[in-house]
Amino acid sequence: MSDLPRKAVTRTAKLAALPLGFAGRATWGLGKRIVGESAELVGRELQQRTADQLFKVLGELKGGAMKFGQALSVFESALPEEFAGPYRAALTKLQEAAPPMPTRTVHGVLAERLGEDWQELFLTFDDKPAAAASIGQVHRAVWHDGREVAVKVQYPGAGEALLSDLSQLSRFARLLGPLVPGMDVKPLITELKDRVSEELDYSLEAQAQRTHAEEFAGDPDVVVPDVVHQCDQVLVTEWIDGTPLSEVIADGTEEQRDRAGQLLARFLFSGPARTGLLHADPHPGNFRLLPGGPGGEDDWRLGVLDFGTVDRLPGGLPAPIGEALRMTLDGEAEAVHEMLCAEGFVKESVELDPDAVLDYLEPIIEPARVEAFTFTRGWMRSQAARIADVRSPAHQLAKQLNLPPAYLLIHRVTLSTIGVLCQLGATVRLRDELEDWLPEFAPGEPGEEEEAAQA
Repeated sequence: MSDLPRKAVTRTAKLAALPLGFAGRATWGLGKRIVGESAELVGRELQQRTADQLFKVLGELKGGAMKFGQALSVFESALPEEFAGPYRAALTKLQEAAPPMPTRTVHGVLAERLGEDWQELFLTFDDKPAAAASIGQVHRAVWHDGREVAVKVQYPGAGEALLSDLSQLSRFARLLGPLVPGMDVKPLITELKDRVSEELDYSLEAQAQRTHAEEFAGDPDVVVPDVVHQCDQVLVTEWIDGTPLSEVIADGTEEQRDRAGQLLARFLFSGPARTGLLHADPHPGNFRLLPGGPGGEDDWRLGVLDFGTVDRLPGGLPAPIGEALRMTLDGEAEAVHEMLCAEGFVKESVELDPDAVLDYLEPIIEPARVEAFTFTRGWMRSQAARIADVRSPAHQLAKQLNLPPAYLLIHRVTLSTIGVLCQLGATVRLRDELEDWLPEFAPGEPGEEEEAAQA
């Protein structure tokens, strides 16, 4: 598949074949069991075949299907270990690569958007894409002033493809649910659909990236490449070299994993406080590790790419989040319950036991209770299983809680980041980042002291 299939009938046929394929493999597995093969062996082979088909189709289609696959990939660490292996390899493929657009199509977009003499803007332009994403692909080039740049070119028909794919995927979300135990896939697909028009608008992406580049210029820990040029369907930014985070996940040392995890947590929580924006696409393909951190060339900085999806938070992360987390740590069940009600997490028609709410939240804030917490796949699986088990109080309570729209993207980004930290197996001083950057989390913040003095 060398081009982006845009006709709805073509894309729908590919996606519609997925549930049929799932059913066919289930029949195949039953046949294997009848002839005497072990359940474990059949189960593993069945999962492998399912993963191969699912992510082959998602990767070929790009668009919304690939966007969904990338969003799902960060939750891979929640899968039971006996299933995680086959999915891990297939999911990782979606984080860094997809079939390229033909060169003639790329040149056509550049000629249409930059002018027929577009090649004069570059000293060199590599026709082979350096990376491919859900709505566009990136080419390495040298701008006319000598700067190395990344040229992101949007796939023709990307908007139509995104909406078509996500609409089709939502129709059989129930079949995709078992990929990540404890997670409702349908709201994830709905939220991705809501962000389509924003992600297609490269002017919004350029604005968000410039804001981050200005704020983090000279930062010892975080590097954001600046925007060089932007127009419809084309975005040119400074090029940064570095080690993809996916490589650190696969082969990094313990020291490298811990440093990468700390930087990722720092960026997640400091970004909204410093820029009023939350980077809302935290899958490993969007991060690089660069030399030259505070400890010298052997230390690392975090390079951040792709600002197509952001949450606009002018005041930083909402103060009720920090306040609720702090009160949960202090065991203030009634106060936490009251705040959740006030913020819309608990509907007026629902009655909940405050102590049960506190028990539900306890494991979620476990990483903030200690000086340093080691995120592991096993811990992530235990959290997913706790919510997925229909017999557990946590499952019943989760069904009664409501997620207000203002918190939807924050919730997904936080869960996604935790998923990546678990893939890294990183030991992170998360409490330090929360105290530095999350409003109302640290005890005795200036606002609280002033209020106490006035009282």
